[in-house]
Amino acid sequence: MSDSIVWRNGELWIEDVPAARLAAEHGTPLYVYSRRHIEQQFRRLQSALSELQPTIHFALKANGNLAITRLLARLGAGADIVSGGELDIALRAGVAPDRLVFAGVGKTRAEIEAALRAGIGIFIVESEPELARISACAVALGRTARVAIRVNPDVDPKTHVYTTTGRRETKFGVDLERAARVFELAASLPALEIAGLHMHLGSPLADEQPYAEALDKVAPLCRRLSERHPTFRVLDLGGGFGIPYRPRQPEFPLDAFAAAIIPRVRALGLRLAIEPGRFLLGNACVLLATVQYIKDNPFRQFVILDAGMNDLIRPPLYGAWHDIRPVRPRAGERIHVDVVGPICESGDFLGKDRRLPPLEEGDLLAIFGTGAYGMAMASNYNGRGRAAEILVDGARAGVIRAREGVEDLVRPMRIPEWLDAPPS
Repeated sequence: MSDSIVWRNGELWIEDVPAARLAAEHGTPLYVYSRRHIEQQFRRLQSALSELQPTIHFALKANGNLAITRLLARLGAGADIVSGGELDIALRAGVAPDRLVFAGVGKTRAEIEAALRAGIGIFIVESEPELARISACAVALGRTARVAIRVNPDVDPKTHVYTTTGRRETKFGVDLERAARVFELAASLPALEIAGLHMHLGSPLADEQPYAEALDKVAPLCRRLSERHPTFRVLDLGGGFGIPYRPRQPEFPLDAFAAAIIPRVRALGLRLAIEPGRFLLGNACVLLATVQYIKDNPFRQFVILDAGMNDLIRPPLYGAWHDIRPVRPRAGERIHVDVVGPICESGDFLGKDRRLPPLEEGDLLAIFGTGAYGMAMASNYNGRGRAAEILVDGARAGVIRAREGVEDLVRPMRIPEWLDAPPS
């Protein structure tokens, strides 16, 4: 848990605001973020790697809220984007275009052209056909595209199979054995500048060892590229730094990470770029939800909330564990319960077999560690509007995303005139 999200007199507070007050004012489900925690995490990472003066690109995929992106941009962060939509959010939030890196395996021509017009810093290139497409778009627009090839060093990060991205068999990047040929292809194409090498091993990672192993694997290639291409200056290590989701889970070892990474990058003479998302935001947020029913059957007790898998899909999708606690816990013997949502799926759960104190209808629960890949992966499944989001700054709290209502759900929908015409 963040030291900005604390218990005072038996009640949960986000910085200097009681969680129960926010729920009363704004309703639930409700995502609540701590500005203080986000800023502390950014400065911790910046300080640990200060010897290299890295460029820190916030991964918008983790949380694309405009206000949060603005907050990080004001701290000096760039952004790691993976779509035209994220490009637009980053620019609207005030991220400098030259501090944008554009990753993703399926960039469309329209997205590439928009990024070139905006003057983004680097395209992270995932395949040979993408190189050719970026070159063609840059030629047509009379621009030069700076590119970094994403290389898979085939290191096992020991995380969930869905979030393992640096193995040779994934859809991302190119394997290390053919990477040199892909760089040569980039050098042969017009309107491209070889800027660097990129890798991303997966997420969340628990320690520094996969990063050190990956750097040792790509180091010989980086040295050859530096000799052949004077514009090759950037080593982008991606992100993936883990956070403690469980109460006694250790923090990501920043000091050990820095001790492993700094000498390796310094020896290569390259500039370091990193792309944190979860590390900055994961534990900056709680999802507040209200108990709707307590349901008993002969096998177990279910605590049914007004938040479900449409609000937080990580537990059913990844088997992810999030700490769940009452905002105002009662005294009494803890019992084993399943904490579930209102969605019409057996997989709609937020926590299984949890030991919680006595609960009643109307009680408020807090689901911790939800700042990254929480709202970002939310949906309107079962015709449910997405939750509101609140940013807390000391004793102040502001709405940074309004709650969606029925009108928001139906606004994009259309009924063609011929549907209501009499049968022919």
